[in-house]
Amino acid sequence: NTHGEVNVWNKCASRLVGYSTDEVMGHQLVEEFITKDYQASVQTVLDKALDGIETANFEFPLMTKAGVRLEVLLNATTRRDEKGDIIGVVGIGQDITGRIAQEREYSKLIDSANAPIFGVDNKGKVNIWNQCAVKLVGYTTEEVMGQSLVREFITPQHRARVQSVIDRALAGDETTNFEF
Repeated sequence: NTHGEVNVWNKCASRLVGYSTDEVMGHQLVEEFITKDYQASVQTVLDKALDGIETANFEFPLMTKAGVRLEVLLNATTRRDEKGDIIGVVGIGQDITGRIAQEREYSKLIDSANAPIFGVDNKGKVNIWNQCAVKLVGYTTEEVMGQSLVREFITPQHRARVQSVIDRALAGDETTNFEF
């Protein structure tokens, strides 16, 4: 509701965090169920929803009744009555704990690979740079992240060919064993 008290708690939420509907109804959501380090940011998301500004894909930790930390992806939407007046916030959460663990494992695998691995976003800016690439090229991850791979790190005589390979990869065409 508009005072931050839980007034809807479905079966999925109960299964996920271990608290029954009776245990949460009327209690302060942020103060009682959100970890201290995220209370302010979660409260900001809820306050925005109470002002009519929805938030999508907000990630935060939530502790279960058993003390297990879950990673939750939250969409917060303004809740209105039949007259259109704001009466609270509807929070739709998704447990992304498994996905986060997989992403961390994937990152560790890439970073510890014995081959240089780099990645670029759809604008050609570096977004992956593993430790082997650091050792081979000499630039730290911090130095290359967000920089244009082709413009900043490829010699002029190879830029067009490398850019062509990247463009094809971004279009879904795989290139293997490209040497430059």
